[in-house]
Amino acid sequence: MERRTFIKGTLTTAGAAVASTLWAESAQAEPKQPRIEQYRKLGKTDINMSDISFGAGRLSSASLVLRAIQRGINYIDTAPDYGPSEAAIGEALSKYKQRDKLVIASKFCQPGYHLPLGSKKADYIAAVEGSLRRMGCDYLDVVFTHALGSDKSLEQESQRLHDGEMLAAYAELKQQGKVRYLATSSHGPYNMETLLLEAVNGGYYDIIMPAFNFMKFPRLEQVIQAAQQKGVGVIAMKTLAGAKDSLGERQEGSFEQAAFKWVLKHPQVAGLVISFRKTSELDLFLGASGQAFAMADQKVLDRYAALYGNHYCRTGCSDCERSCEVGVPVGEILRQRMYFEDYGDEKLAMQLYSRLSTNAQACVGCDQAACAGQCRYGVPIQAALVGAHRMLTLES
Repeated sequence: MERRTFIKGTLTTAGAAVASTLWAESAQAEPKQPRIEQYRKLGKTDINMSDISFGAGRLSSASLVLRAIQRGINYIDTAPDYGPSEAAIGEALSKYKQRDKLVIASKFCQPGYHLPLGSKKADYIAAVEGSLRRMGCDYLDVVFTHALGSDKSLEQESQRLHDGEMLAAYAELKQQGKVRYLATSSHGPYNMETLLLEAVNGGYYDIIMPAFNFMKFPRLEQVIQAAQQKGVGVIAMKTLAGAKDSLGERQEGSFEQAAFKWVLKHPQVAGLVISFRKTSELDLFLGASGQAFAMADQKVLDRYAALYGNHYCRTGCSDCERSCEVGVPVGEILRQRMYFEDYGDEKLAMQLYSRLSTNAQACVGCDQAACAGQCRYGVPIQAALVGAHRMLTLES
């Protein structure tokens, strides 16, 4: 062998060895991607759900669903009125091809609206069959009567909860194998705890999904305790208390992880649903999976509460609304402001606001201000409503 050939071969071998060593060291140094570390039993159902689960309210990308599944998320929450969400999930399912490993939840809705009280059995069946068609699957694991407490009338919302047409549709769909479990959800703004307690005690519902976060809600602890005693599964939503992203520097951990760990420290809660919009949120949110709530987390939440506690409207309270002679729907308007200001859902917020029969125009220049000082949490009601009106109508 020529000396030059020998040296060239030796250098090539040595180079490959060095490259292999460097690759191995790099692989060892590369941080592990956060993934689901815990699955929890959902009431008396046979579902073990990922403690951090996929809310598809703002979904348009099938690839994001697939990445979430690869990280261990097995529960996906969607609805017909979430735009392209169900179609994107359907595309993901066509590629994943293991439907039985996932839990898919949708709502008794049609694109653009929730089914109102007075809907017929055929309407409810058509809603579910539409979801199945858009997602290209044979069954839903969970179907929700969604957004209880959207109307001020407790009687009307209670009727919607126990609607005979809906229950008959569910029974038929279940018998046909098209749905497995019945659920209901509420983020208010009216009578959330009362309605969910009705659902728990009514015997029809397998699962409830309340708004639940560290800002605390009146009487909600009582509801989830009752659910545990009855074997009704509890899934939390609205866990970030407005999701304001102004805590400043990101240090070890995060506000989001602290908020999730607070929710998951409650053993009655099987998991939480959070909307994912981008891949980086998989790292951010899944870092809380299976992790214990610590004093450091409480300090983060205390800081958030100190900054924003008097800006956040607690669902289901309604102290201020009872004082308003005009009947301004305070909780509903402040929720729409939250969608616009904190969630980035400007179009949705403005659409919802435009549908109100009474809006916050009445608050502009109101010299009665009976709502002033009525909020037990210190929210400056009139100023918040005037700001919401200008934001949601583009008035200066």
